[in-house]
Amino acid sequence: MPMLIWLIFALMTGAAVLAVLWPLSRAETAVAAETGDAAFFRQQMADLERDREAGLVSEREAEALRAEIGRRLLRAARGEGRRGPEGEPALRRRRAASAIALSTIPLLALAIYGAMGSPHLPQAPRAARMDGGQLDVGAAVAKIEAHLAQNPGDGRGWEVLAPVYLRAGRFGDAARAYQSALDILGETPARLTDLGEAVTAEAGGIVDARARAAFERALALDPANAKARYYLAVATGQDGDNAKAMDMLQKLLADAPADASWRGAVEQRLAALSMSEGASAITSLPQGEQALAIRGMVEGLAARLDADGSDAAGWARLVRSYVVLGEEEKAREALAKARSQLAADPASLDMLAALARQLSLETDATGAPQ
Repeated sequence: MPMLIWLIFALMTGAAVLAVLWPLSRAETAVAAETGDAAFFRQQMADLERDREAGLVSEREAEALRAEIGRRLLRAARGEGRRGPEGEPALRRRRAASAIALSTIPLLALAIYGAMGSPHLPQAPRAARMDGGQLDVGAAVAKIEAHLAQNPGDGRGWEVLAPVYLRAGRFGDAARAYQSALDILGETPARLTDLGEAVTAEAGGIVDARARAAFERALALDPANAKARYYLAVATGQDGDNAKAMDMLQKLLADAPADASWRGAVEQRLAALSMSEGASAITSLPQGEQALAIRGMVEGLAARLDADGSDAAGWARLVRSYVVLGEEEKAREALAKARSQLAADPASLDMLAALARQLSLETDATGAPQ
């Protein structure tokens, strides 16, 4: 295979050189062109004489035309005499230049490639070529790690490596990398919240003291920092103060842009806290009042969704609540309303379909659960 590749390269190079140099090796056609011009003017002279004898042109006109054709014929004849003797030496020079170029250009190209290229390297395995993207990421991470082992004071390197660790699920390594970047490059709200997020992920979603300190410091530097506000609300809820956590999340939503990508996560957390808060309040009631309180919560949720039906998670909770209460017909009605309200959201429709199958709310033509 390597010899075949070299042969193909050689043929391609030779073809390219010949395509460029072939015109230089051909004899000039100017002499033939000049000879044709002289013959043309001699024919014109003969035609003029016939026209004069036939009386088609006057003697004066014939004399003027004869002089003009004669001048052109003389100029063409001089061109023939000048070009003829010099044609062969010029042709030989062009052919010699072509031969030199044809032999030296490929040799020069091979010499340059041999000096600057890598013809000795073996071909990469097919699997490596097909999986080049993953190999590149792994190689890049390994290269950065080796660089940081030799240069631990490179804060930018740690900052580049930390999110890669986080996406790979190496939360402890990510937290250490973010901490190194902070120590070297200094505090910014973004670095502090990134550190807090990595520490929280390492702790299994619990906002511990170290993560809380990072978020609080970020919020002191930037009171509007959404990530810090969210995680501090989560921490407050984990401490058992659901009411305060809900208030913090509601304020965060009020300040959030309408198209913020994290609105959904905040709304889901808020809904979970609402359910938890309601459940805690209900369990503290006497046994006879608990059922009424639960029904009141469900009716309140239904009224809220009738006013604003864009909450897919709220519809799912409503459907589940009706099933728990044993009111499957209302659960199916709520499911139909949810599908109508969320018709433009394929992801929400898929979620509702899975919920309906899970709760056996879908029926076939015979009325049996699907």
